Parts: sequence; C-alpha cells; structure tokens
Amino acid sequence: MTPIATQPGRTTPGLRSRHALTDVAVLAGRNLAHIAREPLRLSDVTIQPVVFTLLFVYVFGSAVAGAGSYTQFAIAGLLAMNLATSAVGTAIGLSSDLATGVIDRFRTLPIWRPAILVGRSLSDLLGATLCAAAVAVTGLAMGWRPQGSAAGAVAGFALFLLFSYALCWGCTCLALVTASPESAQGIALVILFPLAFISDALVPTGHMPAVFRVLADWNPLSAVTAAARQLWANPDPSAAVRAWPMHHPVGATLAWPITLLAIFAPLAARLYRRRTSG
Repeated sequence: MTPIATQPGRTTPGLRSRHALTDVAVLAGRNLAHIAREPLRLSDVTIQPVVFTLLFVYVFGSAVAGAGSYTQFAIAGLLAMNLATSAVGTAIGLSSDLATGVIDRFRTLPIWRPAILVGRSLSDLLGATLCAAAVAVTGLAMGWRPQGSAAGAVAGFALFLLFSYALCWGCTCLALVTASPESAQGIALVILFPLAFISDALVPTGHMPAVFRVLADWNPLSAVTAAARQLWANPDPSAAVRAWPMHHPVGATLAWPITLLAIFAPLAARLYRRRTSG
C-alpha cells in the first residue's frame, strides 16, 4: 500500500478532496487485497447466503406454505437477513486491525484520517453486493421472480444495499468500543440475530404475540423487506398491517438508513479519535 502524501503548497480544497478520495480508494483496495489472498474470507457473503436460502425455503418453507409460494415471499426476507448477519464482518475486520496494531501504523502516514473508516465501509459494501447477488441467483434458480418493472427490481436491490451500508457503520462503532474481534463478533450477533428474526423476513407478523408484533412492525429490517416485496410485486402480507412502516415501507426504508448513518457515522469518527488518541 502506498498512501499519497500531501505535499507542501497543495492546500486547495480540490486537491485535498482528491487526496482524500485517493486515500479512501487505497485503503479500500487494501481490504480487497486481503480477500484476494484468502478467498475464504468471503464465505459469509457467498457460501452462507446460498446455504441459508436453501435451508429456509426447502426445510422451513415446506412447513409454512409450500416451497413454491413461500419462495416468492421469502427471498426478500432472506436478502435482508443475510445482509444483516454479514455486517458482522465489518466489526471483526476493523477490530482485528485495531488489535494487531495496523491502525497505529496507518496513523503515522500522511493520509486523511477518516479514510480508514470510509475505506472499510466501501469494501464491505462490495461484499454486501456480492451477498445480495448470491441470494438473488440462488432464488432465481429456485423459481423466484421479481414480478414488477425492471426499475422496481433495481430499486429494491438498491434499498437493500443502502440498508446494509448503514448497518456497517453501526458495526464499525461496535468494533471501536470492544477490545477484541471475538467480543465484537459476539455483541454484533447478539444485536443482529434478533433484528433478523423478530421481523417479517421469514414469516408474516400478523400471528406474532402482541409485543413481538409491535417490535417486528417497527423493525428497520421489516421495512426494507416489505419495500422490496412491494417493488418486486412479490407476496407482502405486511401490507395489511396498520403500523406506519408497513403501510409506507419505501419511505420507512429510506428514513431508517439515513437516520442510522446520521447517528453512527459521526459517532464512529468520534470513537475512532478517542480510541487512537495518545
């Protein structure tokens, strides 16, 4: 990795912006280079999504509504669930860099400091894109089809990636407040697994107990799942739910990631300064 040093006299905003973008690209490339050297790092966004999709559709789906109709319902939920659980990789990767001293070496280089966090988030967004593609291809092979327009199909995937990007910043904060990759992974899973299962991802919320139904209806993961089903014209039982996010899933899906980014991105920057100060 060869960071671009800011040379004396190059202080114009345009040049500073170009240097910052170069630093982000270099650090994102560094994360991708690690994957190239150890491809099994991608197992959580390639192998795991395929296994989860097959298991939930063919094993659990047959008990819920029959594999054929359940496939049309479940693929959006499985996309959301796999993207949520794969966000744990952000916490593990950044926590590993902090624990091994790589971040300390970065701090000695003349780079834009936030580039470390932004580069990590962008490389993980590429991983999320691969995860979404793995679920979509598996679903297509199993008979799932988006029934809406081509623009709606693209918009549905875009909402999933925006949601995943916001989750990555939340996991970045977890990495910065934990002492080891193991603890970062443990806490992330404790948060993300309930988020994934107390939702309309795999079953409609209408038959849940009252407390869980309210949590599921206001769960951001339920919103993005319902929005994708609406855009893809797939079965969406949540449309009959009275809760506002279920009646306006696209609006709720846009509101949740923007809110999460507005909270977690500045918080991550603050935690990073505190963690690396001194």
